[in-house]
Amino acid sequence: MLRLRDLRFAWPGRGGDVLDIAALDIAAGQKVFLHGPSGCGKSTLLGLMAGVLVARSGSALLMGQDWAALRGGARDARRADHLGVIFQQFNLLPYLTVLDNVLLPCRFSRLRAARCAGSPLAAAQSLLDRVALPRADWTRRADALSVGQQQRVAAARALIGAPELVIADEPTSALDAALREDFMALLLDACNSAGSTLVFVSHDERLAARFDQRLSLPQLNRAALAS
Repeated sequence: MLRLRDLRFAWPGRGGDVLDIAALDIAAGQKVFLHGPSGCGKSTLLGLMAGVLVARSGSALLMGQDWAALRGGARDARRADHLGVIFQQFNLLPYLTVLDNVLLPCRFSRLRAARCAGSPLAAAQSLLDRVALPRADWTRRADALSVGQQQRVAAARALIGAPELVIADEPTSALDAALREDFMALLLDACNSAGSTLVFVSHDERLAARFDQRLSLPQLNRAALAS
């Protein structure tokens, strides 16, 4: 699903490399827990995996396609077709309803819409049922929801249309213990049902036991080891 080779990335004007990764392979369907302290480059690495950022050198391939070989518009289209992202701050559109937020990926990707068995609306409703969001909330604006409810909407949006890869960037950081446990169970079950690969980033190593593979970014990152 993902293959990184000799991947190096530096922020403009900040001196040396932030990331320098010799090799990383993540197989289709695998559930990977990526951890490291704040500021070690976890979100930057996710940006490279998702084609939002492009490496200074080396390669980052999604399903055999190097992100750097695509122009900006083609990267956007590929990301819409094959990736679901759960952002740390959720990034819901506050003025849209819950259902409209969940349906957004299908509006940008015909492939994701086609995977919904001809009815993106029915798929969105099914996902919202699965994440246990009350139906009375489906027509509310996203900014009227609690933090825990917004997180569930963000998960449903990422999962609609069965994307091959789901990336989750510290999605449980704002949740208490009970909500965190419920959310993890829902996310892993949904990814298993869709056959989606999951890359889950967190500094909370208590969650790692739920995953197939555990990766430490400071140990992978030659830039960190050299500093």
